[in-house]
Amino acid sequence: MDHTAALYIVATPIGNLGDMVPRAVEVLQSVDLIAAEDTRHSVRLMQHFGIETPLRAYHDHSGSDTVDYLIGKIQAGQSIALISDAGTPLISDPGYRIVDAAISAGVKVVPVPGASAAIAALSAAGLPSDRFIFEGFLPAKQQGRIKHLQALQEEPRTLIFYEAPHRLLASLQDMQAVMGDEREVVMARELTKTYETIKRAPLAEMVAWVAADSNQQRGECVLLLRGAVVASTELDAEASRIMDVLLEELSVKQASALAAKITGLKKKPLYQYGLAQKAD
Repeated sequence: MDHTAALYIVATPIGNLGDMVPRAVEVLQSVDLIAAEDTRHSVRLMQHFGIETPLRAYHDHSGSDTVDYLIGKIQAGQSIALISDAGTPLISDPGYRIVDAAISAGVKVVPVPGASAAIAALSAAGLPSDRFIFEGFLPAKQQGRIKHLQALQEEPRTLIFYEAPHRLLASLQDMQAVMGDEREVVMARELTKTYETIKRAPLAEMVAWVAADSNQQRGECVLLLRGAVVASTELDAEASRIMDVLLEELSVKQASALAAKITGLKKKPLYQYGLAQKAD
């Protein structure tokens, strides 16, 4: 089956070769060229599925001449598939530059969906999945990692990270330091492979478990953090009535401080209520 001139973004398995979708095999067999993150790594996949299409190396550090070469091939009528070492290209993997260049050049881009470690982990984590945020890899150095986590401390959505095995314990320890002992985390390690591990626990428990078992510090890992609990800013009827009375005579700051003493509630929601009333 011939494919029209386009750039095909093809997902490949993250471990279990049985997760290769038939359409991906068909596309890789029929395109004119496959742009691969690591051609030596991809050769094994090609041999397994009997794919004889020529390979060319492409990663995000490839020069602009490589990007121009590949886009030029498509503009000349050829079809090219982009693959990464595992999973879906562009998801913490190379591909952004060439997809951006393809769209800018008016070249058709066709996704061929398949495995993604982040989505596979989320599906089995048991954390809220209606809203989530993918953060990729945390900074390698602790100072940068702590700063990044602090910026996410009050993020209410489920947080998804990738982590390398040699930094796994340090990242979990930094998460514990920033997010607290009780914030729930899921570790999804070696997904789809023989030693697949998916464990959910409070951060303090997870840190102790990983520290005590060096086997858990091997293989690529997805870490998922439960989002922060956001306190409701809605006041009950009595607190609203008290604020309304105080706001007649006092500033928002004074009224919220006094209402906090009267009701025992935290000042922040009372203050926000006061600002909303003044705005009206």
